[in-house]
Amino acid sequence: MDNKRDHLRTPLKVQLRIDHPLHGQMLVTTRDISESGVFVVIDDAQRLLQIGEVVQGQVQGLPIPAPVVQMQVIRFEPSGVALKFQRD
Repeated sequence: MDNKRDHLRTPLKVQLRIDHPLHGQMLVTTRDISESGVFVVIDDAQRLLQIGEVVQGQVQGLPIPAPVVQMQVIRFEPSGVALKFQRD
């Protein structure tokens, strides 16, 4: 399969809180990150999320609160979901 990515992925394992309008808060772990988005490991991702849906996310466990960012669900894999950062 050809890799047609615009941005290099960097492995990164951190806790991420996802705020979903219907399901509330979910604490997940990231697998990797790039300039355009993040992949998170989450069971039952296709049951909890829908392609195109927008959620909020915030990295947890830092000495100061991280910014809250808007992310759009763009792809499912068996191990989780790819989220694209929404730019203003």
